[in-house]
Amino acid sequence: MRILIIICAFFCITSEAISQDCSTFFPMNEGTKFQITVYDKKDEVSGIMDYVVKEVGGNTATMFYEMHDEKGKMLNSSEYSMNCSDDGVTIDFSSMMSPEILGQYEDMEVEMTGTDLLYPNNLSTGQSLPDADVFMTVKMPPINLKMNMNFFNRKVEGKESVTTPAGTFDCYLITYDSEAKMGFKMTNTNKLWLSEGHGMVLQETYNKKGKLIGKSVLTAFNK
Repeated sequence: MRILIIICAFFCITSEAISQDCSTFFPMNEGTKFQITVYDKKDEVSGIMDYVVKEVGGNTATMFYEMHDEKGKMLNSSEYSMNCSDDGVTIDFSSMMSPEILGQYEDMEVEMTGTDLLYPNNLSTGQSLPDADVFMTVKMPPINLKMNMNFFNRKVEGKESVTTPAGTFDCYLITYDSEAKMGFKMTNTNKLWLSEGHGMVLQETYNKKGKLIGKSVLTAFNK
């Protein structure tokens, strides 16, 4: 029995170490907490997302988040998974659907399919990244409401230093286009600053005319 416990402990420790080391850019340590604050086009707070790495097992981390409005009222909570390997981190496609949208249909039957979002562990300027998408069907008898989001033209533009309330970070700048279809089509361009060990530090979204319509900022990070 003692030998079995020692072997089990060894594999548990090894498994956790692999989970922490196989992700270059995203935190995979259990208990890590961080906060993303969302701003609207007027640079006013429209929402706050509090994240925690809830559980780590093997090469998979379960992320839990709560979303609050600008007054601190909780709007929604959910969780999703991140999987890491030598190639990089794949993020569950369900996380790409807006939490505000998911919150509207939390009491209904929802089906989602899609392609996970991949972030390679090794990034370089000029590198193209794979597309991703998510398709959601909300069953509302006698009809089904269908929505989908696509992320494409993902490209690493270079390195930049970014300062937020959480600190100053050396980042890779990634640009991409996004398209949402929910009875109508909306296309935006996006800039994402990604930091080693911290994940997203800053994201900006622009409309077709190139006008900034919103941004998300890393405002707190605690390992």
